[in-house]
Amino acid sequence: MNDIEKYEFDRLGYLVIPNMLTDKQVKNLSAAIDAAEEDALAQMDRPPDKISAYGLEYRHNPEKGYYVNGAKGEGNTLLIDEFFNMDPAFDILVDHAPTMAYIGAIVQERSTINNSEMRIRYPGNQTSSHCGGPVGLKLRYNYNARGINCMMVRMVYFVHDVGPGQGEFCVVPATHKSNMASPYEGSDPDKEPGMIGLPVKAGDAILFTENLRHGGFTNRSNQTRKTLHIGYGPFWMKSQNHSTMDEEPYVLPSTFARWNDAQRLLFRAHRTLLDNRGND
Repeated sequence: MNDIEKYEFDRLGYLVIPNMLTDKQVKNLSAAIDAAEEDALAQMDRPPDKISAYGLEYRHNPEKGYYVNGAKGEGNTLLIDEFFNMDPAFDILVDHAPTMAYIGAIVQERSTINNSEMRIRYPGNQTSSHCGGPVGLKLRYNYNARGINCMMVRMVYFVHDVGPGQGEFCVVPATHKSNMASPYEGSDPDKEPGMIGLPVKAGDAILFTENLRHGGFTNRSNQTRKTLHIGYGPFWMKSQNHSTMDEEPYVLPSTFARWNDAQRLLFRAHRTLLDNRGND
């Protein structure tokens, strides 16, 4: 992260990062996402296995190690947590050097991955506005003598272009520094004053602090919007996936065994847990 990027991130609360992924990586990830979507939709006809702390119903596939919530169709979203377990194609995003260079510049404590979410937004879908202003310790944004000091941050990777009308990720810039919660009624990002959409190309990424007010504009196109979200924060923070909130990250032994020590450490709070046992 160069000085201009640090300045803009501190000023706005987000960065749009061009060409974060290569064309080959985009192609491989896109294929893996499509396969994951098909597999996850096949789980939705049976009763839920788990109700999250937020009241969301999740189906769990223990063999492939993921949790899924939502549905396919007009106005719906499919959310797949712990997608790393589903396909080795996603491993390129574990200890991804360009990503870690940004994370290391804004998370001062040793960082770990606390969120891994595949978000599939069908035509007509909208993601409600949330966060911004005083939001508590987990999401806190701070600046101290060492520079930017974030708690939860998120990198969103795009495998296809998302332009106006296609459900752009949207933000109210600089609200990560607001001392007040949003005074506007409701949580419709399409109607919220100050909310702007961030158009991107395939291979781009958006980095933002979770303290920033953000959401997703209504997808008014025929394109299903597919993204990969990876959240980072201090090592002591446990899973922030809705399906496994404040539990240990759900990593299958077979997934853990694929990774090197640096990759394993991104899913472990303590260095002494550098082994190949996963969650067994």
